[in-house]
Amino acid sequence: MKSFALALGAGGARGLAHIAIVEALEDMGVKPTMIAGASIGAVIGAGYAAGLSGRTMRRHLIKLAHDRGEVLRRVMAARAVAWSQILGAGFGNPLVVDAAKFYDAFLGEMLPADFAALQIPFLAVTTDLHARESVLFTAGPLKPAVSASMAVPGLVQPVEYEGRVLVDGGAVDPLPFGCLRGKADVIVAVDVSGGVGERASVPDPWEALFSTISVMSHTIVSHKLKEGAPDLVLRPNIGIFRMLDFFQASAILRAADSIKTEIRDRLSALL
Repeated sequence: MKSFALALGAGGARGLAHIAIVEALEDMGVKPTMIAGASIGAVIGAGYAAGLSGRTMRRHLIKLAHDRGEVLRRVMAARAVAWSQILGAGFGNPLVVDAAKFYDAFLGEMLPADFAALQIPFLAVTTDLHARESVLFTAGPLKPAVSASMAVPGLVQPVEYEGRVLVDGGAVDPLPFGCLRGKADVIVAVDVSGGVGERASVPDPWEALFSTISVMSHTIVSHKLKEGAPDLVLRPNIGIFRMLDFFQASAILRAADSIKTEIRDRLSALL
């Protein structure tokens, strides 16, 4: 049987669909030789690489999504600016969260401290804000790598690490399959950047910001695919959901489940 590597893309809440992909691979009894993830793809990818099953991630996520009070409590505790400092915060967003605090609140207990403890080799894609280039993490502490990869501008504060200011990996590589070339016989990429099925209603300014990020991500992915596509591109049917629809976790996963048959048939043919 041939080996395969897995790229999990950026897409906000749509990226929760990656869990259905993990479940499908487990049902097939196959594992990637390497995982690359950007933004939410780095979060799910790190969990998969750490040995968390898709079903474990699904149960944890749905339980959390059904407890809005607990989620909001954790998010508010992870704010980058304390309430006592808000009046002096100028015109910046006082609700932006600190990436490290957010990681500790939602992921810290589930993931190991270092890449070396992962069961599957893992690559996290981040963006150097000032150098305007991607920074890839494959070793060292896991927390700054995943925290930076999911640092969505306007929502999560940039991460300062080893002299760099890092933000969301989706800014430069929303579907990180290129960095997997040569790592396996077959490259599989999961695109959750959106596309057909988007809502037609006029969004408020906050939603417009994240819809614009989705448009940019979709454009980057389309360009990269034209330059040279991976062996298999999977697109779960989750375009109707918005980037911040995390409380719709159950519905996103139900919609994504329909792709499992496609994965089994198409990946089996390649392997």
